[in-house]
Amino acid sequence: MRLRSPGLFLLLLSGLRADVQEREVRAMVGSEVELSCVDFKENAFDLNELHVYWQITVNGKTKTVAYYLSENSSAVYVDAQYKGRAQLSQAGMRHGDFSLRLRNVTPQDEQKFNCLVFKKFERALNMTVALHVAANYSMPVVSAPLSAPQDQDEALTFTCRSMDGYPRPNVYWINRTDNSLLSEALYNSSVSVNSRGLYDVVSVLRVPRAPSLDVGCCIENVLLHQNLTVSSQAETGTFTGTKSGITENGASARAGSPSALAAMLVTGLVVVAVAVVLAHRSRRLPCRRYAGAQAAKPELELTGEFAERGGAGRCPVTCVQVASQPLRCLPFGTRDAR
Repeated sequence: MRLRSPGLFLLLLSGLRADVQEREVRAMVGSEVELSCVDFKENAFDLNELHVYWQITVNGKTKTVAYYLSENSSAVYVDAQYKGRAQLSQAGMRHGDFSLRLRNVTPQDEQKFNCLVFKKFERALNMTVALHVAANYSMPVVSAPLSAPQDQDEALTFTCRSMDGYPRPNVYWINRTDNSLLSEALYNSSVSVNSRGLYDVVSVLRVPRAPSLDVGCCIENVLLHQNLTVSSQAETGTFTGTKSGITENGASARAGSPSALAAMLVTGLVVVAVAVVLAHRSRRLPCRRYAGAQAAKPELELTGEFAERGGAGRCPVTCVQVASQPLRCLPFGTRDAR
């Protein structure tokens, strides 16, 4: 017997739930994922003998994700949410691979997908794949108090914001002095779902005023094993808690640059003045014998009268070469007659 109506066949599947194999898969929002459904006992199938069906159940209502019926290749029974996103491979099904490829994963896809395969109207495979969806939260932004309270007993208020994450986050406030968790009674967190189906979170902390108060906001994504923590004060000069949130500490550096330039100019002038004074004094100092290391160039060998004048305790000679003329060496302080 061959079923001409896909609707009739899908109706017959509603009661087939026994002996279901289950597995779990994780996928990021916007990615593509494969939900595996493979028959390892047999690797050769005739497509004309197959009926393959993927479905989910939402609020007690069954929805069709994808199906293959040899008598009908239309997608009329596929739920609108999955049209154009869910695909089966006929080449794979010939070898026992009935896996579903799902594109552009959304938070609404976090469901249990049931794979049913029939060969000649006998159940060949029944598997359930639980899809867990995740999305990274944005880096938290902590807003510090706008100004210091007038009353010493007045509480300080900090606000932490993060968005576009999934699943629902856990929010913690931390005392960065000893890395201890602050009491949940000190803060209130509200989580909402945005237009993309992702979560946005806002948490408000009120704590008594204290010197050198440093608190941190932590957003935890359990599924991704991820903790995003931001402090309300500067850490290693990289981020600074400001009135509007966490900003890079570049403005203050730019604001101080004129004074730094002036200081450099003054220092340079002092160095030049010292060098001039030392040079002037060196001209007045008597000639002293130098017994230290000599230059790397080979010394000129002096003979005769110049050798006697350049002896121990005497000033060295001065050697001058003009244009292409021979090198002339004169005692220090003697002017060239020419």
